Amino acid sequence: IEWAKVSLLTPQSYAAAARRARREPAGLDVTAMARVWESYEERKTERGVIDFEDVLLLTAGILDERDDIARVVREQYRHFVVDEYQDVNALQQRLLDLWLGGRDELCVVGDPAQTIYTITGATPEHLLTFRTRYPQARLVRLVRNYRSTPQILRLANLVVSSARHILRRSGGGAVTAARTMPEHVELQAQGEPGPQPRLTAYPDDPAEAAGVASAIKALVDGGRPPGEIAVLFRTNAQSEALESALAGMDVPYLVRGGERFFARQEVRGAIVLLRGAVRGDDGSRPLPELVRDVLTGVGWASTPPTSGGAQRERWESLMALAGLADDLVAASPGARMGDLIRGLDERAAAQHAPSVAGVTLASLHAAKGLEWDTVFIVGCSDGFLPIVMAEGEVAIEEERRLFYVGLTRARRDLQLSWSGARSPGGRATRRPSRFLDPAASILGDGARSAPRRQGASAGPSSAAPRTPRLPSVCRGCGIELTTAATRKVGRCEDCPPTYDEATFEALRLWRGEVARALKVPAYVVFTDATLTALAESAPTDLRGVAAVSGVGAMKLDRYGGAVLEVLTGGDPHLAAEKTTAAMVSDDS
Repeated sequence: IEWAKVSLLTPQSYAAAARRARREPAGLDVTAMARVWESYEERKTERGVIDFEDVLLLTAGILDERDDIARVVREQYRHFVVDEYQDVNALQQRLLDLWLGGRDELCVVGDPAQTIYTITGATPEHLLTFRTRYPQARLVRLVRNYRSTPQILRLANLVVSSARHILRRSGGGAVTAARTMPEHVELQAQGEPGPQPRLTAYPDDPAEAAGVASAIKALVDGGRPPGEIAVLFRTNAQSEALESALAGMDVPYLVRGGERFFARQEVRGAIVLLRGAVRGDDGSRPLPELVRDVLTGVGWASTPPTSGGAQRERWESLMALAGLADDLVAASPGARMGDLIRGLDERAAAQHAPSVAGVTLASLHAAKGLEWDTVFIVGCSDGFLPIVMAEGEVAIEEERRLFYVGLTRARRDLQLSWSGARSPGGRATRRPSRFLDPAASILGDGARSAPRRQGASAGPSSAAPRTPRLPSVCRGCGIELTTAATRKVGRCEDCPPTYDEATFEALRLWRGEVARALKVPAYVVFTDATLTALAESAPTDLRGVAAVSGVGAMKLDRYGGAVLEVLTGGDPHLAAEKTTAAMVSDDS
């Protein structure tokens, strides 16, 4: 819904636009999604509420329809500066145009190489075509980088500069982007040299988490502040192993991108207890001691928990409240509980959360705009970078840009890592990220610890396995198939399915149980389109399973046997148990 609204669509125009953009929602056809959106708008109207996109839509509507209001706004606001202009969506651009009212008092700042939010409707088109719309605009290239060392920037430049020829051969909007995109701005380091970025190979995911935690422990013991260290990853699911490993080594950490500090359940509960303790504060005990006694009522202890995850994060939140009491007394020795409560209320109103001193764990998306002295990027292998769900060159190039953003978060020290298998003892089926191919010569042995892809080049297509040729027309009515989902099943949306419903439901049941066991969304196992194609083609051997679009070599290895078992009438529950058991024991 957010994507549709910022793309200036309506429930009536959504279905056709979603098909053109290949934005079919998982588990729901676009017509049904349009009805859901329409119902959502009706409920909002009934309740007299609006969402964030409505704020922009209504403002644009007022300026467009009320000339008297538009005149006042344009007289009051003359000059506009837009930062991160590569991430502007169609609705934001429409509002900006209405604010300007035909004037050109406008400055925009952006970098096409940092376009990482197209999933939400953002597009670099407005930045790339800016000088076409404003021919007199002056272009200033900001090439000097004051954050990172020359060694880090060399790696970042190698990763992002290899993408241009890929954009030139991509279809759709990427061709236009390649024609209008300026030459890659090669960042020029202004700081002192530092250590060479390193790529470390580990046998499996737990070993990678333990190795990274051990390296961080050594840095912290050597005097490096934990707050100047970050671990970045592609998916939030990668955080759990790292949290456990850091907690096991008693290294404080915080997870960025979660709930706001004052909205956390443990913080709200603690403030209620602290507020209740105001009357009982007779001044006989030091404030920090009193606060810590109160916090024990919501789970605080003098020593941190040995486990990681949510338990450690709750402890860190409560410890931050205790730290505020320490700071208050240091600044005002006579301060009491009532003073602390007033300070907390002011912070909550301003969303001024206390700093939690610890290593930052964050996704690459959540890290944008931030920087640290030392950055570890884990999971630098195909399947994570690029993510396995990224289909097509346009999507993979966005993954490259996301990786580039992560690389340039580091000021002094950048350490990359990848693992060959998911579980200890598993088969090493992974390979280092294809994005690192241009930089293999400068990354050390970690880039050569697994066989390189034959004929590997800078582009994503060189590493991608061949996919089956998809049908271009519907096998039922013969019309042209225009979306990836319909080409996968070889049938348009108007023609009825030809699969056996019991077989499809058995496959869906198997997929759901496997996804729950692996703690991943169902589409990570197989998308609905691939599951439908499997049910309709009903292959009888692994060669037939491999011929279905969406079943690559890795998925064939992991799920092929179970799919055949279900298709031939086997118990989907038992097949799911075998699948997950095999993956735990053999990463297959």
